[in-house]
Amino acid sequence: MSHFLEKRILVTGGAGFIASHLIDNLMQQGAIVHAVDDMSNGKMENISSWIDKDNFTFTEADIRDKEAVRKLLKDVEIVFHQAAKVSVPFSVKNPYLVNDVNIMGTTILLSECVKADVEKFVVASSSSVYGDTPTLPKIETMPLDPLSPYAVSKMTQERMAIAFNSTYGLNTTALRYFNVYGPRQRGGSYAGVLSIFIRNALKNDPLPIEGDGQQTRDFTFIDDVVQCNLLAAMKPSSEGKVYNVGAGSRISIEDVAKEIITITNSTSEIIFGDPRPGDVHDSLASIEAAKKDLGYSPQFTIKTGLEKTIEWYKNE
Repeated sequence: MSHFLEKRILVTGGAGFIASHLIDNLMQQGAIVHAVDDMSNGKMENISSWIDKDNFTFTEADIRDKEAVRKLLKDVEIVFHQAAKVSVPFSVKNPYLVNDVNIMGTTILLSECVKADVEKFVVASSSSVYGDTPTLPKIETMPLDPLSPYAVSKMTQERMAIAFNSTYGLNTTALRYFNVYGPRQRGGSYAGVLSIFIRNALKNDPLPIEGDGQQTRDFTFIDDVVQCNLLAAMKPSSEGKVYNVGAGSRISIEDVAKEIITITNSTSEIIFGDPRPGDVHDSLASIEAAKKDLGYSPQFTIKTGLEKTIEWYKNE
């Protein structure tokens, strides 16, 4: 029997890339899902298949709106907090807004969760909190060194969630995502690098790389991220803890660009530009803690994940 059957769940950022995949899984398990999104980045098409279902409701609201949050949390048992301003370059241009949404929004949500007696709060954090320390893989216990306003906001967000566990007894877990990719990842100027590469490769346009392409990333397929969120909500051992969510392997940006060109049979060229400010050079998750405590087990290699993702973009 499903752990989430008839559980009352709030998913913030519900019309977004990661949250919508989480909602798909929860709905398939028979949960009662409330989604909230301010629609600054979300797309209704991501959740359109659930709109008419009795066990699904959608509210357009800002998580900084205390009254709206209070109403949304009525009778809710589990919160998956995915809403955030999510891009390093966006945060460099808009540090105040990123701080306000990611830190103040999260603090409001946490405070209201305490009042509403929410049983479990899982918050999305980011591998960017580690900064550019040369030590690999990144382990949850190592010192953090966030380089951008976005990274600082995610560090504060997860610290706030853990502080609410020790101070108010709210059962919280933070998940540090490593470069999530997959179907529905948005395009535009702040898109994930893989979605830009795939879109361009399908049109035989050049694949633009910032820097020399030797920077490495631990790309994590969306289904594995969903799996880890669900496990974090289910396992009592996750209380007050922070976990890396990655594939546990890394690939250079140049190599992933070449892989995409191969899978798509594209004639695209790779072009190199200036490095991006506030960017880290190498990233690799140690996923031992999530494996041990949660039973997390990534199912997708970069190749199998890319194949699924490219298939979606072809039909987009």
